[in-house]
Amino acid sequence: MNTKTLLYILKRLALAIFTIWVVITITFFVMHAVPGGPFASEKATTPAVKAALEAKYGLDKPLSQQYWTYLKDVVTKFDFGPSLKQRGRMVVDIIADGMKTSAKLGVIAAVGSAIVGIVLGAVAAIRRNKLIDRIIMVITTAFVSMPSFIMGSLLLALFAVKLAVLPANGTTSAGLVLPIITLALYPMAYITRLTRSSMLDVLGQDYIRTAKAKGVSGGRIIFGHALKNSLIPVLTYFGPMLAYIVTGSLVVEQIFAVPGIGRAFVSSITNRDYPMVMGTTIVLAALIVIMNLVTDILYKVVDPRITLE
Repeated sequence: MNTKTLLYILKRLALAIFTIWVVITITFFVMHAVPGGPFASEKATTPAVKAALEAKYGLDKPLSQQYWTYLKDVVTKFDFGPSLKQRGRMVVDIIADGMKTSAKLGVIAAVGSAIVGIVLGAVAAIRRNKLIDRIIMVITTAFVSMPSFIMGSLLLALFAVKLAVLPANGTTSAGLVLPIITLALYPMAYITRLTRSSMLDVLGQDYIRTAKAKGVSGGRIIFGHALKNSLIPVLTYFGPMLAYIVTGSLVVEQIFAVPGIGRAFVSSITNRDYPMVMGTTIVLAALIVIMNLVTDILYKVVDPRITLE
């Protein structure tokens, strides 16, 4: 690793830390600016009980003091505090439990969508304007246009209700098949279209024509030059997409009752669980920032001509 690359990585790390701090700050103050409070929905809550609960969780202190205390705990101890609704549980433990399922769900869906998307995109580009290219484009256009909640509902009705070959509940390993397929279809279709357009552009470059004129085999041209150099747009999309899927699709986890981080996030918003909302938002932001950094570094691996500055 040369000095320029190292400096680039350090600059990106500093920018990543700053970005996460901005996310923490904005989320903290926006959450506390919303009218109401986490204990407003508690049954039979008297003013005295409400005041005692706020004192217990430090919500009676000035907002600035709450902010600095929270920021210090996150930075020094990676402590998001206790959940206000799931009494006796720490937010970091809830997120860790949810991530076990969401990570399995997301990684399988992301890797599967990338492999299938790249293969289909390459086939479509090589067989441009042929029947297979048109079929792939029609199918991927349909998947890109269809929202995940509609696709999930259709798969649920077909395979879990009508055919009864897969469980509808995502609490078991077999029950994760439908959520994985639902999560993978949109990025697979998008990656297919990205790969196709990028590869068509690469196949029209002068160095590809030169390689053909020198008698280089078609397989080497496709896999050694065209496909490799057409992956940069895919990498740009794949990094943030992986972070989003791993964190869990809110709608998909709700449809299939998957006990992941997305479902816990929706519940925390409904219940006004400040620490849980904050913790989940920070984890999501950190994953996206980290994956963007990794993606930028991978550019250099895929195409050595790229200079990181």
